[in-house]
Amino acid sequence: MVNLIVGKKGTGKTKMMLDRVNEAIDTAHGNVVFINSGDRHVYQLNYAVRLIDAAEYAIKTYNEFICFINGALSQNYDITHIFVDSLFKVVDDDIKGLDGFIEKIDKIAKDKNINFTITVSAAKSELPEKVYGYIV
Repeated sequence: MVNLIVGKKGTGKTKMMLDRVNEAIDTAHGNVVFINSGDRHVYQLNYAVRLIDAAEYAIKTYNEFICFINGALSQNYDITHIFVDSLFKVVDDDIKGLDGFIEKIDKIAKDKNINFTITVSAAKSELPEKVYGYIV
């Protein structure tokens, strides 16, 4: 399953995400991964969450990020949830390729039975219509 939390900066997306992360820790039967750029949320997350600072890996494109996620999944078979905060800070790409990226993430989610939750700093009207079905 893929869920997108969208909205302009300052609309509470990260707060909603952090609540979902900490809730997943209580209910998940596997590992919960939180990916963002930097370590600004380290003290707001449960100690059991695996925090990944994507800035350490110089990810530039959606395809590089897909490869990064697949690499993480190949090393850890029991990941059940992946949370990505501020996608456009993690990936140095633009909205144009978002629909293709979400399609690939959705395939991974279905194939590996993983829940993805991703925040996107943009108004719904700025996003490709193909991703509207993923917005919560």
